[in-house]
Amino acid sequence: MSVLRDRLLTFLVAPLAGALVTLSLAPFNLWPAGIVSCGLLAWLLSTCSPRVALLRGWCYGFGLFGSGASWVYVSIHVYGYASVPLATLLTALFCAGLALVHALFGWTYARYVRPLPGGMLLGFPLLWVIFEWLRGWIFTGFPWLYLGYAHTDTWIAGWAPIGGVFFLSFICAITGTIVFLAWRSRQPMTIATYAVIGVTLWAGGAVLRPIEWVVPASPDPMAVAIVQPNVPQEHKWDRRYYRDILGQLKRATMPLLGSDIVVWPEAAVPNFYQDAREFIDPIAGQAALLDTTLITGIPYRDSDGSYYNSIIALGGGEGVYFKHHLVPFGEYVPLEDLLRGLIAFFDLPMSSFSGGPRKQEALRAGAFRVAPSICYEIVYPEQVSWGARRADLLVTVSNDSWFGHSIGPLQHLQMAQMRALENGRYLIRGTNNGVSAIIDHRGRIVAQSEQFVSTVLTGQVEPMLGKTPFGSFGTHPIVLTCFVGLLLMYLLYVGLWRDNDSDSD
Repeated sequence: MSVLRDRLLTFLVAPLAGALVTLSLAPFNLWPAGIVSCGLLAWLLSTCSPRVALLRGWCYGFGLFGSGASWVYVSIHVYGYASVPLATLLTALFCAGLALVHALFGWTYARYVRPLPGGMLLGFPLLWVIFEWLRGWIFTGFPWLYLGYAHTDTWIAGWAPIGGVFFLSFICAITGTIVFLAWRSRQPMTIATYAVIGVTLWAGGAVLRPIEWVVPASPDPMAVAIVQPNVPQEHKWDRRYYRDILGQLKRATMPLLGSDIVVWPEAAVPNFYQDAREFIDPIAGQAALLDTTLITGIPYRDSDGSYYNSIIALGGGEGVYFKHHLVPFGEYVPLEDLLRGLIAFFDLPMSSFSGGPRKQEALRAGAFRVAPSICYEIVYPEQVSWGARRADLLVTVSNDSWFGHSIGPLQHLQMAQMRALENGRYLIRGTNNGVSAIIDHRGRIVAQSEQFVSTVLTGQVEPMLGKTPFGSFGTHPIVLTCFVGLLLMYLLYVGLWRDNDSDSD
């Protein structure tokens, strides 16, 4: 019975616990599920050996990514033309690879952190944040499905302008741990102590929520229009549809000139900027006459022959931004000499981009500065905070057509909300097929489009002055605090061990 129980916990309960994180996020928004997930994982790792913790951590991670990131299947099968078995295999390998991060978390926790003084209470959430941070940059990073994203509109959202999504993840993880430890203890005084910790964190967020960290830069808001063309992905790079795409953009845009900002989505013009000037320049010229800034995603060919996924501000604005964080296989192919030509998925259109510099100047929209990001980049908290502290507005363009009718685009929108909330900046999100949105400086969606329709979304944004604490310092303080916290716990453990050893002598 013991062996059967252990296998059920490892291969059934652990993956289901991981899947609960997905339920806490958009579009399900059952945020308590993430806390329950952490409580279950803390329980699963509370007494097992490091070897079993490694396996349970992997199963937990596979449940998390298998439920929350399986939308990559759409890209591989529908648009990469891989067969169902091959697309299923590649998706499973992708999720299994990501789950290795949680496997390492489980092993590290059981082997080194759990034995420390306070290891089960503080060590678990501190280590959780460190591994979320590691997942954001190791092997180019996959900063998706963080616990804290479920809390753009709960009490603890008040902490986001101070500690960002990682601090919200810490609060979720420690809350789940508290629930588990209180259940295991069943001692009134212990439960009361844990309750005080939890209430302090959650009530503290509620107290902080009304604080305005930033102020409007102008008494007059800016009028914004977002063109959502809804071009089918299979038509995007087909030259037979090129003129139709340009005509649709022009017809939608001309009545909008006179707005302060008009946004087209990622790669709205399926051609290099240098080869599309005949179409773009007349529209940009008219926009300049009416003091309208046209911001568009478009491929860019440099003088040295390098290709970039870029954003350009035209008309009443100026500036070019080259995407820094490229999506593997979608925008570049790792091990290109080996993989090119094997299957259609490794030969997607425009998959030979170069990455731009990590730090680039903001775009200009009239008198204001706009920090740009393209698609996947909006999920990198540190990159966005670096740009936001040098800008008055945020803009992100994307083409979420790659993910079809999946939960991926809605998760993507929720992460954009967190960036606006962290940095105290309005965010304009222009997409090809939705969800396009205008998000205010408190992370609230003030206007959004329907998905899978050709439409124009209009609204207002306010450029903001000042910085939130997170906007000033980014992710470094919370990550450093987690490392220091674990180090102090280790030093305390060593000191206690030496004292005990001396007493025994």
